Amino acid sequence: TVDKTSQLSEQGPMQNREDMSPQAPDMKATAQEETDNVVPSAPPLPDSAPGPTPSPRPKLVFHTQLAHGSPTGRIHGFTNVKELYAKIAEVFNISASEILFCTLNSHKVDMQKLLGGQIGLEDFIFAHVRGETKEVEVTKTEDALGLTITDNGAGYAFIKRIKEGSTIDRLKTVCVGDHIEAINDQSIVGCRHYEVAKMLKEQPRGIPFTLRLVGPKKAFDMIGQRTRAPKSSEGKMVSGKETLRLRSKGAATVQDVPSEFEERAIKKVDDLLESYMGIRDVELATTIVEAGKDKKNPDDFAEALDSVLGDFAFPDVFLFDVWGAIGDVKNGRV
Repeated sequence: TVDKTSQLSEQGPMQNREDMSPQAPDMKATAQEETDNVVPSAPPLPDSAPGPTPSPRPKLVFHTQLAHGSPTGRIHGFTNVKELYAKIAEVFNISASEILFCTLNSHKVDMQKLLGGQIGLEDFIFAHVRGETKEVEVTKTEDALGLTITDNGAGYAFIKRIKEGSTIDRLKTVCVGDHIEAINDQSIVGCRHYEVAKMLKEQPRGIPFTLRLVGPKKAFDMIGQRTRAPKSSEGKMVSGKETLRLRSKGAATVQDVPSEFEERAIKKVDDLLESYMGIRDVELATTIVEAGKDKKNPDDFAEALDSVLGDFAFPDVFLFDVWGAIGDVKNGRV
C-alpha cells in the first residue's frame, strides 16, 4: 500500500545555507515567519497618488533534525518534497539520496506521523536516513503478500503497513519503514508506490524472489519523544491552524487545515486506494477529495479527476466507490 504532504511559499531558493543551531537533539521547534522588506521596483508617477504599501512577504522557517540524533537545523525556501530533502541534506552535509522519509513531531518510525502533502506551520521535521541494507527471500503462498506500500515523493518506495499473519509478517527481518530498493536485483528506485505494488502483486506464487531492503538508521537509544520546539521570539509566530501544502506540480501554498469533512473523506479515499491498489497516499487522496467535493455528479467528478490525475487511469468501479464515499461523508452517513 502507498502514502503522502506539502506546499510552499512563493519564495525563491534559499540564498545562504542556514547554520545548524547548537540545540540538543531533543529540542523542539516551531515554524515561524520571517519578514523581508519589500522594495518598490519603481517610484510612483509624479502626478499620481501613492498606492498602498505592499505587504511584506513571509518567509516560512521550519526546524529539523536527523531522526537518529543531530543538532537542530533551520530550513526554508522549498516548494516540493525533493527541494525539502535537498534543504535538509544541505544543513546536515549529507546527500539528499540518504533521506528515506520524514516524520512530523516524532523521531520514531511512526507511519501515522509520516510527512505527506501538508506540513503544519509549527511542525518539527525529523529526517530518517539510510541504515542497514538486507536481502530477504520471499515465497508467495497466497495472492497478497500483506504489504501496503507508500513512497516519499522523491523516488523511494517503502513499507507503510504489514498485515498481521501475512506472508511478510512471518519474515521478522522485514519492518515497517523499510525502503524497497530492488526486486530480484532489479532496482526500483524512482518508481512510484503503485508501480511497486503492481510488481509485487505480479510475482508468481510458489516461486521464491528476493527483496533488497534498506532500513532507516537507528540510534542506540532514542532520547524521549521529541515533538514541538519551544516558542521562540525570533520572527513572527503563526497559527498552528494553517499548513504548508506541498504539491507535486505547482508551488506550495499556505492554507487552513482540512475541515472535519475533508479529513474524514481523505481517510475513506486513502482506504480505497489501499483496497484497490495496495498503496496508501494521503497527498493523492487529498487531491482526489479536492477534485470531487464540489462536483454535482460522478461524470463531472471523473472529468475533473482525469484532468489532474489522468496518468493513473483509475478503473470506473474505483471512481464510483470514491464518489459514493465522498457523498456518504458529506451527507453524514459515515
